Amino acid sequence: MNIEIPYKIYLEESEMPKQWYNVRADMKNKPAPILNPATLKPVTVEELSPIFCTELAKQELDETTPYFDIPEEIREFYKMYRPAPLVRAYCLEKKLGTPAHIYYKFEGNNTSGSHKLNSAIAQAYYAKKQGLKGVTTETGAGQWGTALSMACSYFDLDCQVYMVKVSYEQKPFRREVMRTYGAQVTPSPSMKTEVGRKINAEFPGTTGSLGCAISEAVEAATTQEGYRYVLGSVLSQVLIHQTVIGLETKAALDKYGIKADMIIGCAGGGSNLGGLISPFAGEILRGEADYDIIAVEPASCPSLTRGRYAYDYCDTGKICPLAKMYTLGSGFIPSPNHAGGLRYHGMSSIVSQLYDDGIITARSVEQTEVFKAAEMFARVEGILPAPESSHAIKVAIDEALKCKETGEEKNIVFGLTGTGYFDMVAYQKYNDGEMSDYIPTDEELEKSFATLPKVE
Repeated sequence: MNIEIPYKIYLEESEMPKQWYNVRADMKNKPAPILNPATLKPVTVEELSPIFCTELAKQELDETTPYFDIPEEIREFYKMYRPAPLVRAYCLEKKLGTPAHIYYKFEGNNTSGSHKLNSAIAQAYYAKKQGLKGVTTETGAGQWGTALSMACSYFDLDCQVYMVKVSYEQKPFRREVMRTYGAQVTPSPSMKTEVGRKINAEFPGTTGSLGCAISEAVEAATTQEGYRYVLGSVLSQVLIHQTVIGLETKAALDKYGIKADMIIGCAGGGSNLGGLISPFAGEILRGEADYDIIAVEPASCPSLTRGRYAYDYCDTGKICPLAKMYTLGSGFIPSPNHAGGLRYHGMSSIVSQLYDDGIITARSVEQTEVFKAAEMFARVEGILPAPESSHAIKVAIDEALKCKETGEEKNIVFGLTGTGYFDMVAYQKYNDGEMSDYIPTDEELEKSFATLPKVE
């Protein structure tokens, strides 16, 4: 019997996840341990605690606990914007003339405009519970900084944000939202920190990178009493919090008896991708189901598709722990394009291990094609997507068109991580025909690979 699928599939509040999922518990090949940069030995909770909140440090290193209870205070906050809808893209399907069924999980229905709030509120909660004065962080396109400023305002915590300079200049309105919520926003690399001054001296006129901003934020946290550093992506703790996305997505599909064939997500540091795919990857790992999972990254910063799987520093200043991940090198400075939050030099160790084991695949796409897909989506679905999300849209459209050629009725699910209303400079460049594609050369990447640390 055919069941008519509504445009938007909503879960009831009572159906919201009460636990986060830790996919590492089901991984036979666990991600390699993160290393202390001084000793090159696996870090301990005690060594991480001066940087991260203690409870978050425990989550970071836990690879055996499959589920973590979501504290009641966080679940109550989630109710302001969750459950998030799973939308059937009927209009996009009609535009493409495809027999495929396209669904997207929309994470932009909160003031921060993205999925980032899912982890921001969790990290702010644990900081408040620990009795801290405030937190420091970095932000690329600004979604994470916006989300964290909201969360810190909710818990009355000080929030210090180091924003990648190119985004600080391109997205002044994102910066002002952060300031409205009480955050102090500094363009990175800055002259406020020792590592910032060092990076500015080594790379005069640099437009910055997430690696630079991370270094500054960590230094700021460790040199101020009562502060800790929090991160919006890459780390395992963040992927755990973001699994609320995938758990809701799977529950919504199950509600209508829909079996996804393909799950697609944009990939920068790995937080939204990992959060979306973890429950599905878990089923693959347990031998319960099979899915085609695709990570989509910008051709300008292709860590999965062209990077090396090796231990590397998570930051440009080389003061953070080392992680084994697909990386372009911690000193890699991507071109100042509009990939926004996807401009990180490495990839989550969890996502990297899943990719290396063949559980997921990866593709890289150029930004002009990304914005072409974004424009089509905006015109037919009525949502202006973030540039990051549009990477997933591009590949979802490609796959739907393949179904048009073959006649296959695949169920394609992708993550729409947020809205692009603060990204209008990028859309202006595209509309004016001034957007170009930059792909790093093999020689540039080899130069960066040469700086990878030698870890036995």
